[in-house]
Amino acid sequence: MSVHLLGGGRDVARCGALLQTFVAEAREHAAGREPVIAVLLVLEADDESSVARFRGVVEAAGATDVRVAAIVEGETFTPEAIEADAMFVGGGLTPAYHEAFVPIRDAVRSRVEGGMPYAGFSAGAAIAPERALVGGYLLWGVEVASEDAGEELDELEVRDGLGLVPFAVDVHAAQWGTVSRLVAAVDAGLIAEGVAIDEHTALIVSGDTAVHGSGHVWNVGPAASGVRVSLRSA
Repeated sequence: MSVHLLGGGRDVARCGALLQTFVAEAREHAAGREPVIAVLLVLEADDESSVARFRGVVEAAGATDVRVAAIVEGETFTPEAIEADAMFVGGGLTPAYHEAFVPIRDAVRSRVEGGMPYAGFSAGAAIAPERALVGGYLLWGVEVASEDAGEELDELEVRDGLGLVPFAVDVHAAQWGTVSRLVAAVDAGLIAEGVAIDEHTALIVSGDTAVHGSGHVWNVGPAASGVRVSLRSA
C-alpha cells in the first residue's frame, strides 16, 4: 500500500505537484483505465470554497475523473464514498474528520491494505495513523502550542485513527508551530513517535519513506533522556 501525507498549504499548483505520484499510482491500480479519484471532505456549514479548491488540487496532479463526497461537520461517511481507485482526504477541522470516518474506518484500512492509494492533506494526514493526535494545545493545563492550532480542543487528544501508518502525524509544522505539540505528546507518552510535516511538503510511505516538496518533515521520538528531534527534507 502507498500512503501520501501532506502537511497542508494554500498553493494549488504546488500541492498538486506533490500528488502526481499518487495519481500515477491510482492509474496503476486502475489497471489501464482512467482512475476514479474519490475526494472526501468535511465542511463547515458556510464553507463555499473547499470543494473547488481540493478538486483543483487533485486535477492539478493530473486526475480527470474526480468524484467529491462532501459532508458537513457532524455527519459521517458511508462506504459508497470510498468506491474508487484512490482516495484523497482533504483538510479542515481534524476532530470532525476523525468522527466522520469512524463508521468506515475498517473499510478504509481494508481498501488501502488491498492496494488502493491514500492521500491525506492536513486533517486527512492527521487521522491516518493507528493513534491519531487530533488536536489540543494544553498538556495537563500547560500550553505546548498556540491555541490557534488547537483544532477547537483544549487538552491534547489522541484517538484511534485509520491505522494506515504506525506513527502519529502532525501538520502545518513550521507554519503553525505544531512541532512543540508533537514533542510534548511523545515526552508524555501519549504517543510513541511521530512526524510533523511542513506545508507544501509530503511524506510518502510505501515500504520505505520519502520526502517531497519545499519544507521539512520533523521526526520526533523517545531518547535515553527526553525526546529526539531530527529533520528530513527532499
